Amino acid sequence: MALTGSCHCKATMFEVSEAPRTVTFCTCSFCSKRGSLWAYYVPSQFKLLTPPENVSIYQWGSRTVKHGFCAVCGCGTFTETPDFSTGEPDFDNPRISVNSRLFDDFDLDAVEVVVIDGKNLW
Repeated sequence: MALTGSCHCKATMFEVSEAPRTVTFCTCSFCSKRGSLWAYYVPSQFKLLTPPENVSIYQWGSRTVKHGFCAVCGCGTFTETPDFSTGEPDFDNPRISVNSRLFDDFDLDAVEVVVIDGKNLW
């Protein structure tokens, strides 16, 4: 079952193909300050429903990950990232991580939160 989500002002709206089974809390400096809980998808499972120019991109450090945020209200929305499941970036298997706090009509308390020690991993 598809889920929709949006930033606060709805200038950035998106859809994913299914609800996440888990969400990830990363302890790195950026994710901790942002407060996101990430749900991971392959690109074919994600659809941006609003114009791409409504999304601004922030990159830091190695510039490997593109952190998207609404250009109007500033909500952190989604990222474009290589698969890091092995501990190394796999650029052949990109992922879209969606801020699950932005999903519409979704019980976030019903899914497991997995913690990644990003503070010490990168």
